[in-house]
Amino acid sequence: MRTVNIHDAKTQLSRLIEGAVQGESFVIAKAGKPLVKVEALRPPAVSRRVGFMAGAFTVPDDFDRMGEGEIDSLFGG
Repeated sequence: MRTVNIHDAKTQLSRLIEGAVQGESFVIAKAGKPLVKVEALRPPAVSRRVGFMAGAFTVPDDFDRMGEGEIDSLFGG
């Protein structure tokens, strides 16, 4: 891994960032002492569990009319 002093990091920041995006992480040092590691952010892995509850419950055929009488009496419909 490449180590760059602070002064060089300031003057070459754009180039260093492009390299990090390409997978070339680097360390910024001050007086030869490593301070920070710079590397590209990676998008989090998306875990889609489509169908994981298949068959666990059923929706009644009259789902859209359930409680219709009670709703009408409450709201005068």
